[in-house]
Amino acid sequence: MLFMEFSRYCERLEKIPGRLEMIDLVSSILPGLSDEELPVFVRFIMGRVFPDWSPQKLGIGPNLLYDAVAYVVGTRREAVRGEINAIGDVGMAVEKLLANKEQTSFFIQEMDLVEVYRDFERIAEAEGRGSQREKLLVARKLFGNARPLEGRYLSRLMLEELRIGMGEGNARDAIARAFGVDVSLVEHAHQAINDLGEVALLARQGPEALRDVKVELFRPVKMMLAQAGTIAEQIGDHGEVAIEYKYDGSRFQFHKRGDLCRIYSRKLEDVTVGLPDIARQLSAATDHDVILDGEAIAMANGRPMPFQYVIRRFRRKHKVDSMMEKIELVPWVFDILYLDGATLIDLPFRERRRRLDEVLREHIAPQFRTGDVAEAERIYADALNLGHEGVMVKVLDSRYMPGIRGRQWVKVKPDVETLDLAVVGAEWGEGRRAGVFGSYLLAVQDQGRLLPVGKVATGISDEMLVELYQLAKESVIAQSGKEVTLEPSLVFEVGYSEIQASPNYESGYALRFPRFVRLREDKGVEGVETLDALSERYRRRSQSGATGGA
Repeated sequence: MLFMEFSRYCERLEKIPGRLEMIDLVSSILPGLSDEELPVFVRFIMGRVFPDWSPQKLGIGPNLLYDAVAYVVGTRREAVRGEINAIGDVGMAVEKLLANKEQTSFFIQEMDLVEVYRDFERIAEAEGRGSQREKLLVARKLFGNARPLEGRYLSRLMLEELRIGMGEGNARDAIARAFGVDVSLVEHAHQAINDLGEVALLARQGPEALRDVKVELFRPVKMMLAQAGTIAEQIGDHGEVAIEYKYDGSRFQFHKRGDLCRIYSRKLEDVTVGLPDIARQLSAATDHDVILDGEAIAMANGRPMPFQYVIRRFRRKHKVDSMMEKIELVPWVFDILYLDGATLIDLPFRERRRRLDEVLREHIAPQFRTGDVAEAERIYADALNLGHEGVMVKVLDSRYMPGIRGRQWVKVKPDVETLDLAVVGAEWGEGRRAGVFGSYLLAVQDQGRLLPVGKVATGISDEMLVELYQLAKESVIAQSGKEVTLEPSLVFEVGYSEIQASPNYESGYALRFPRFVRLREDKGVEGVETLDALSERYRRRSQSGATGGA
């Protein structure tokens, strides 16, 4: 498949308003692709370049992209940025700039879909001194051969924000329809191997190939997520439940085969280098090959420390020993996904816990089982007294569902409700906040699109304002007056008093009195709240008479 053909399909999808019609179109394309093209097309159509589990990252920021386009069209970075500011969309601006280039003497060589992917691999593999120049040269080559429409989607792919509405759910359903297999088999295979591109190849082989999929060591899967809820609801719905402390730490996934072990963060990044003490402790605690799910917390004087101390260790790559002396981390393991060659995610939680107790000698998170609400509330109060965030209430018969945020696991915390939201824009501050961004535009995830739900400005200290600005300033895509558009990379945990129906934002909702709680450095944009989950929160609050309209 030529990249131009891919681009035309993207253009068609971008104009389709209905989910079913999008699935129909993609499902009609997939069978005609070669085995080499199929996984690339599936990932690209979702706005991704590499599998979610892969350590490969493009590492192309807006400025490098602007420089590549500027070179090809014979202008300066500022002119490219100005065009983007005027149009408000990187892809459309690049398309317009390349339309002018087409009238020059540049020779255009047709680009093949797989060849574009190979060039992306070259960009990702560039490391060390001279890596930025190598990335720039490859980017120049790609834009030099791109026709205007190709430039629209090439630039969006480089920033991994395709904006055509083809998220994981739609891609999953299209794969199932294209190859005549049950969608539940596609979903299960995706949960196990964390790459819909590879799943599409298996679906082509048939249902048995999908059924045979196993979780693999050193290929991290997405972590199962929880929804907010109450103890009484869970016990009322399920009877006896498992209650565990909700730690104010950072999730990890521990993989071990023999003497080799690796630790992955919630974003599936390899963080072993910064956590040698955790690696040693867990390796010594079991003689088996395992994949464990747990949380690391920072401790001082027998009490848990805030999340910010934990994340300093997770992102540490240099002078790790000195940081270990300053911040002690303790691992607590609460689930097991793999044991000596066997995939365990389909077993009920009570059985996974039994096996965890058998194979891990230390660091198992305390668990309490009860069907009595009063007893559960006492456990909750004890958790808070110990300095934890609250409790997790888990259904004993639940299977492990990677990447799924459901009511099989419910988190119970006091007071304010919070959401994890993507940062998609900002506004320059005034007065005391002059010179930095004073507020940030937040969004939920909806099938590959990020839809705004409001702005947050309160709860951010002066020190944090400076830190956030340093993180966000290189991600500016466009600017219009005081407002800037950001390449989505940051995730904020935000508290709020209500969710309101609102026509002012594309999501259809707005947060009342949003307040910054913390920067979620352990989370990627793909892990933020979904529009469906936000709608469910709104519905539940509306039924209780707690939510108004706007």
